[in-house]
Amino acid sequence: MVRVNSSRPEIYLDACATTPPGPAVIQRIMEVQQIAWGNPSSIHGPGICAAELLERSRQTTASCLMANTTDVLFTSGATESIHLALLGTARSMQPGRLVISAVEHPAVVAVAQMLNREGWEVFTWPVDALGRIKLEAVDSMLAPPTRLVSVIWGQSEVGTIQPIKTIGRACRDRGIPFHTDATQVLSQGLLDWASLPIDLLSASAHKLQGPKGIGLLLVRPEFLSSIQPLQCGGGQEQGLRAGTEPVALVAGMATALEQMKKLASDFDQSKQNQVSMVKVMRDALQKNLLTIPGLYFTGDQTNRLPHHISMLVGTAQNQPLSGRAVVRELAKLGLAASSGSACMAGQSKNSMVLEAMQVNSEWLQSGLRFSLGPWLIDEQMQDVPDLLQKAIYAVASVV
Repeated sequence: MVRVNSSRPEIYLDACATTPPGPAVIQRIMEVQQIAWGNPSSIHGPGICAAELLERSRQTTASCLMANTTDVLFTSGATESIHLALLGTARSMQPGRLVISAVEHPAVVAVAQMLNREGWEVFTWPVDALGRIKLEAVDSMLAPPTRLVSVIWGQSEVGTIQPIKTIGRACRDRGIPFHTDATQVLSQGLLDWASLPIDLLSASAHKLQGPKGIGLLLVRPEFLSSIQPLQCGGGQEQGLRAGTEPVALVAGMATALEQMKKLASDFDQSKQNQVSMVKVMRDALQKNLLTIPGLYFTGDQTNRLPHHISMLVGTAQNQPLSGRAVVRELAKLGLAASSGSACMAGQSKNSMVLEAMQVNSEWLQSGLRFSLGPWLIDEQMQDVPDLLQKAIYAVASVV
C-alpha cells in the first residue's frame, strides 16, 4: 500500500506515470549493490562478478520477453531507447519520410522534430475520435518516400491500444523499419518478441514496478549493425550505448520482469492474476464513476490498457473544468491521479492527444486519468467516486 506519510495511505492511481517498486525488486537491488558493485568492464574479481550478474540479468530479461540476449540493449529508460532507435536508425539512411502517429509520447515527437531539422520529412498518421490509427490511410502513409515508422502501442493519456501487429506486418511487407513505444503495454503483460512484426521496441522498468533509470531497446539482429550510437566511448551494449552499466538497476528490472512471468504462470494455473484482478477493479471503478454527472470517458473502451480510465471532467451543467485543477484537489484529498502525460507536467497547454482526436477546443485541458496497479485494494476504490465529486465541486466553486 502506498503511503504519503506515516499515518495515512494514499490512493495511488497514477501507474502510467510511474509505479512503486516491488518488494522483491528493492531487495534485489540492495543485494546487488553489496555483492556486484564492481565495474562490469573491469577484468579483476569485482568487475568479473558484476559482468557475470549483468549478463545473467540480460538472459533473464531476454527469456521473459522471448528474445535472444543479443536483442536486448540496456538504456536509461524508454526516452533514451526511443532516441537510439529512431535517431540511430535514421542517421544510417539517406533522409526520407518518417511517419509517427498523432498520439505519440512527447519523446517521439521531439525526435521527429530533430530529424525534420536534419532533412527528414515528417508525416503524422491521423487517428479517429477514439484515438485509433486510421488504418484506411495505411497505403498513403507507407508509400515512398516513407523510410521509417514509429507508432505508440498503448497510449498513456487515453488508454487506446493500437493495432501494432497489423501496422508491423504492413511495414515488413514494404521493407520499412518499424519502431513502437511499448512502455505502457509491457507493464500489463510480457511480450513475445520472437513472434512480433516489430523491428525496434522501447520500454522503461519503472512502469512495471521496477526501478527508475533503466530501460531497454529490443532490436532485430539485422538492424544492430546499422544503428548509429548516440553516445560513444567504452563500447558497452554492443557498441551502441557507451557508459558503465548500472548492474543493480538492470538486475532490478530483470526481477520485475520475473515477477510478471511468475504471475503469468499463476494465471495459467488459476485463471486469475494481478493484471486481470486490476482490470476487474478498473471496470468496477469505471462503472461507479458513471454516477458522476459531467464526466465523459475518452479513448477506445474495448481495445485499451486494462488498468486505465481516462475522461473529460466538467460540471453537472456541462461546463469543462481544468483537469490539472481537479488533480490538485484530489491530491489534497489523498488521491494521486494525472491530467495527461507525466512528461508534460507543469505545462498548462491543450492536450495534443485530445486535439488529434478532435475533441471540442473548450475541453482540451479537461483530461483526467486514473491508472491502477496491484498495490490497490477494493476498499480504496470504493472511496474514489466520492473523492472525485468533492474535487470537482471544489474546482467548480471557484470557476
